[in-house]
Amino acid sequence: MKTAFVLGATLLASLVLMNRTAHAEVQIGDEVPEFKLVGSDGKTYTSEQFKGKQAIVIAWFPKAFTGGCTKECKSMREQGETLKQFDVAYFTASCDAVKKNMDFAASLDLDYPILSDPDKTFAKALGCLSPRGVSSRWTYYIGKDGKILHIDKSVKTETHGADIAAQLETLGIAKKQ
Repeated sequence: MKTAFVLGATLLASLVLMNRTAHAEVQIGDEVPEFKLVGSDGKTYTSEQFKGKQAIVIAWFPKAFTGGCTKECKSMREQGETLKQFDVAYFTASCDAVKKNMDFAASLDLDYPILSDPDKTFAKALGCLSPRGVSSRWTYYIGKDGKILHIDKSVKTETHGADIAAQLETLGIAKKQ
């Protein structure tokens, strides 16, 4: 009985430690993990295509076609003219399939792409994959140098577009000429 308890406790401790290391969160100043994701516009986006050229904002949401995610995406669409003033590529992202995000983007008439991470590789690398298997509602601001500038873990869905613009201003992201 004692041996079974010790083995069970050891197994549980190992699983907890594996889970922690598998989902370690990136921090401000860290290099963004490499990514290659398909957007709802059918284009493939990679970390390398922006490095040295343009800042990036990636606003993760848990699941397409849900209330909060719809509000967040609409808020970003409504602030599109303001966001486009900055020298930044901005996206929303989820672990949904590409087709689902294409349908979701079309239903909302979005003017920016939703990135799809159906195998959850990038979400895991960032540390934003929740225990439920969907991404947390976190937004990552990445500098031209490929380093994480800011992580917003307190996203307000209805004002997120304006909040992103304000954060870009605070971070000193250049405006387009």
